[in-house]
Amino acid sequence: MKKKGKIIIVTGGKGRFAQTFKSIKSKYKFIFPSKKQLDITNKLKIINYLKKIKPYAVLHLAGLSRPMNIHNSNISKSINLNIVGTANVVTSCEKLKVKIIYMSTSYVYEGKRGNYKETDPVLPWNNYAWSKLGGECSVQMYKNSLILRACVTQKPFIHKEAFSNVNLNFIFHDEIVPIMIKLFSKKGIYNVGGKTQTVYQFAKKYNKKVKKKLSKGDFPLNPSINLSKIKKSLKDGI
Repeated sequence: MKKKGKIIIVTGGKGRFAQTFKSIKSKYKFIFPSKKQLDITNKLKIINYLKKIKPYAVLHLAGLSRPMNIHNSNISKSINLNIVGTANVVTSCEKLKVKIIYMSTSYVYEGKRGNYKETDPVLPWNNYAWSKLGGECSVQMYKNSLILRACVTQKPFIHKEAFSNVNLNFIFHDEIVPIMIKLFSKKGIYNVGGKTQTVYQFAKKYNKKVKKKLSKGDFPLNPSINLSKIKKSLKDGI
């Protein structure tokens, strides 16, 4: 086993995103506990597992994401997993002086004018984003933390239609992971994503058959993010 300063526990270890970390070479040793080993709704289990592993950090990926409408149809589940569950992880990390790396979303921004910086006001436009911002609130109270407001999607792009009037910064899981790892020693909030473009422009590169679709209020038109801060950090060698 590598020295404890290199161990990172990944919550939500069976998820698609977490699986990407299993295939990447890194100076960190990633550990992927099962839900039985580390249940984010059970604070005692979290604390006991952290005491056993003694990690450098917890990469918090566990939670409820899709389908998006579940955050409307089952608000209690959304709150319990994304807000209360995250708060349990934060308070456990704080108790044992373990860093937390929290995967948030760029959807916490209002999505009207675009080019949002980390210092801009937040105003989530759907319940999923509200639940992620709720988690963020507890993470920001703990100074030994890193929040990544990411615009990430799964590979391949599976949808048959894509918005041609919505600007985003989509990036695939396997592309964002190396960037994230370079940031793990940092603290604070970072926007993370790819090039600003319409969803259709992004999708067309990977699915030639994808068709254009217009957002008519079901999705904000410009939730794009400003990546100046992360570009500077990467240029400076972190």
